[in-house]
Amino acid sequence: MSQPRSPEAPSPCTRPPATPAATAHKELRDDAFWQQLPAYRHLSAQEFHDHRFQSRNCVTNVAKLREVVGPLVPESFYQDVGQGVLRSTMSLRLSPYILSLIDWKSPAEDPLRLQFLPLASRWMPDHPELALDSLHEQKHSPVPGLTHRYADRALFLALDTCPVYCRFCTRSYAVGLDTLQVEKLHFGASSERWEQAFSYIASRPELEDIVVSGGDVYNLRPEQLEHIGNTLLDLEHIRRLRFATKGPAVMPQKLVGDQEWVGAFLRVVERSRQLHKAVALHTHFNHPNEITAITRQGLDFLAEQGVVVRNQCVLQRGVNDRAETMQLLVKRLSFLNVQPYYVFVHDMVKGVEELRTTLQQAMDLEKQVRGTTAGFHVPTFVLDTKGGGGKRDVHSYEYYDREEGIAVFTSPTVMPGTQFLYFDPVHTLSSPVQRRWAEEGERAAMIRTALDRAASRPRRN
Repeated sequence: MSQPRSPEAPSPCTRPPATPAATAHKELRDDAFWQQLPAYRHLSAQEFHDHRFQSRNCVTNVAKLREVVGPLVPESFYQDVGQGVLRSTMSLRLSPYILSLIDWKSPAEDPLRLQFLPLASRWMPDHPELALDSLHEQKHSPVPGLTHRYADRALFLALDTCPVYCRFCTRSYAVGLDTLQVEKLHFGASSERWEQAFSYIASRPELEDIVVSGGDVYNLRPEQLEHIGNTLLDLEHIRRLRFATKGPAVMPQKLVGDQEWVGAFLRVVERSRQLHKAVALHTHFNHPNEITAITRQGLDFLAEQGVVVRNQCVLQRGVNDRAETMQLLVKRLSFLNVQPYYVFVHDMVKGVEELRTTLQQAMDLEKQVRGTTAGFHVPTFVLDTKGGGGKRDVHSYEYYDREEGIAVFTSPTVMPGTQFLYFDPVHTLSSPVQRRWAEEGERAAMIRTALDRAASRPRRN
């Protein structure tokens, strides 16, 4: 008589040893990287990482750039930048921190140079359907500097300056100094204008969530930051505040050394807790090279204070459109307790067509990033619809013609019954289609066809 077989022990899981790439997100630069630049070669870490040095020594023109970088690049590079600035919608302003992280042996391809220093040699013509305020923020502005598009939340532009200026700024119609390309609609840090915004917010009980942005709240004085935060928290119906700043990515030294500014922000955070409300910091890292040991020091301090920090990234060709780059960014942010919240498909912004990707590239990249880490730390890839329909998941289009580069979205909760368009860069399309885009009549016909086809299909809400 056969004996019953005992169950076999399960085989142990045998995963291969972790490769160096698996932990690369934990490796942050802690060297004297600034000393590659002639102007900073003599500076100690204490001197370079003084937030006042960073703020006072920003490069704002080509002459200053030449003084800092010197012979590391040829004169032709400075001429290229100078011509690029003339075509840019944004004035030049780079912190010593960002300048020092650029690879000056190969600046043309460097992902940080791409974001902040324009080169005329890389310029591409704007898309023919481009508009300066492509998101129609002004159209949804009941008072100056306040955009009320979504029912329960609003965008409050507290000021119109930033610690640095990004070439790709979607708010180039208002932020920074006037340029040869754009006479700005300025929103200065004016208490009189703020009072108009506060009065409007107070009159709208459906509002619960306010994004305080600009410009950049890093440039608010501590008392201004605290005044705005407390005034909004005093409104019973306001439950959430989001303070938006690129500062941690371009000038992290302020989080470490500016005790007055950080103290003002933390007092607003603490008061929100006492009121059972929520205040978060929303920041803007686009590439893992922007994150160094000094960044970690500043973000660790915010973590110690229990501050919620989220990141909103912009997808840019040559910057973060490769899967391994975006995966590393997501992991590095998560390692520093920053939630990777959004990745935005690049808005249709004047003067930076070279940086835009196709919608298909965004969808492909989202698939490759998902699974990199825990789901709550995987960013949502979104498109802020041209024309003011708000943010839509990149996969939620009603119709997408990849050959002609036209996508149609709807936004039922924001503007029901309206169709919104997004266009892939013309240079990514075939030569025959590019010729069609160059002819106004053909262009109009392609758009009408896309809208009609989208309208005839079942809704993908």
